[in-house]
Amino acid sequence: MLGKKLVTAQKRGETRALCLGLGMVACSTMMYFFIGITIVPFYTKSVWTTETVCKVLKANIMDKVLCPNSEGSEDEDIFPYPCLQVWVNLTASGQEVMLYQTEDTLERNPKCSYVPGKSENSKEVKARIETIASNFKKYQTFPCYYDPGGTQTNVILSRLYPPKGLLFAFLWPTLMFTGGCLIIVLVKISQYVSVLSAWQ
Repeated sequence: MLGKKLVTAQKRGETRALCLGLGMVACSTMMYFFIGITIVPFYTKSVWTTETVCKVLKANIMDKVLCPNSEGSEDEDIFPYPCLQVWVNLTASGQEVMLYQTEDTLERNPKCSYVPGKSENSKEVKARIETIASNFKKYQTFPCYYDPGGTQTNVILSRLYPPKGLLFAFLWPTLMFTGGCLIIVLVKISQYVSVLSAWQ
């Protein structure tokens, strides 16, 4: 009687462990799919792949020119702000090009080097842009990214999804997938050993 209870409890434990492993594998597969349709396209779409050194030539804040937050958006989504334009000397080619914060900045507003998030406090935004401009004037030389193929003549300060960021995004689903597979394998080994012991 006690042996039957132990066997039943063991089977229940194996079933729960197997469900846990399968659930982890399913969740990691969904995470892979989500990363594949969101982050990976942005990473492969980016042409600014080569790092070089940029030297600031001028950093101007166009107080009288207010740029929309995004072109073609509705009136309530338009957020006027001072337009910061940073021009740098590209060490790789010696050209004078415009600097953007990220790839997204160029898409949102090609006239400005920095696009702040939508905010109701215009003084805060203005102070932030002035701080960024002063930092560019203070630190004249810094690493930046350019397009080695020449499709884009401008440069960006940082990539939205660098290789390290992409690897980090795949780290957690990989660990979950590996853990789920390990649980399934251990359960199968336990079942095999149990059957082998009962047969002997």
